[in-house]
Amino acid sequence: MQIIRKRIYARAGLLGNPSDGYNGKTISVSVRNYWSEVVLYEWDTVEIVLAQNDRARFRSIDDLANDVKLHGYYGGIRLIKATIKSFTEYCHRQGLKLHNRNFSIRYETNIPRQVGLAGSSSIIIATLRCLLEYYEVDMPLEIQPSFALSIEKEELGIGAGLQDRVIQCYENMVYMDFDHSQEQHANGLPYYRYERLQLNQQPPLYLAIHTMLSEPTEIFHNDLRGRFQRGEPAVVNGMQRFATLAREGRDALLAGDFARLHVLINDNFDTRVSIYRLPDWQTQMVYTARQCGASAKFAGSGGAIIGTYDGEAMFEKLVAEMARIGSLVIRPQIYPDHRR
Repeated sequence: MQIIRKRIYARAGLLGNPSDGYNGKTISVSVRNYWSEVVLYEWDTVEIVLAQNDRARFRSIDDLANDVKLHGYYGGIRLIKATIKSFTEYCHRQGLKLHNRNFSIRYETNIPRQVGLAGSSSIIIATLRCLLEYYEVDMPLEIQPSFALSIEKEELGIGAGLQDRVIQCYENMVYMDFDHSQEQHANGLPYYRYERLQLNQQPPLYLAIHTMLSEPTEIFHNDLRGRFQRGEPAVVNGMQRFATLAREGRDALLAGDFARLHVLINDNFDTRVSIYRLPDWQTQMVYTARQCGASAKFAGSGGAIIGTYDGEAMFEKLVAEMARIGSLVIRPQIYPDHRR
């Protein structure tokens, strides 16, 4: 029996976010410490197997309420169903005839939920990769991020940008230029300039994740988008600044100038603070890391931060001080072999 298994990793926005949905530029990295895995195999019916996160039984109404508060209303089943539906429609539009063999599909994930590490899109892309192999369909890599984004936005109404999907499709470390004047299309889907960054030396990065609190991505993005579309000067200028920081960060990374990277990461967060009122528990993570001497910014919508540190002593201090405020610190594994 053919068993197809696809694993997609968490991601962290290193520079430029949240300008990916605003004609901007970003740099993002894989976080191979966390992943979602989808398994598909032939079956007599189309069956989606419930995972541990798809809870339907609770100890009490308080247990249910706490679960919703921490994790939201949905598990991965809706993501898989939406991906299958969209994949089928895509193939029909492309005139592709699919075989009639059914399948069973299940998923597993250890990506912390609603802290901006792209858990939802990882399930979608892993499902897509399984379907592509099972039905022997060739979808160009450059449009896979846009296809995944269309599922979240059009099928599920989730506010999001392309950045997460690009890094999860391309992996490792990617510089993304979303200049609309350079937009191209393939099979009816848009794509932009995506550049894999090959470094001579990996920067000393840490990732800190709050273990008790979280916030859905759309809480941040939806309000910001409205202000941007209304032309609010502070937001428009902020998005332009984010893009500049990403461009300068690309140059710093390729040159191995990690001191410059430290400054740019801090600038990214300071720009974010200037255009949006952020929850105290989120800003506390950044300021605690900075007090240790590290640079710090949000890795996504909030609940996780990323930055650089200088030496083992600083890293150990980060681990200790961040633990005091309920945050776990790790070294993100960007590349498959810890190197380039």
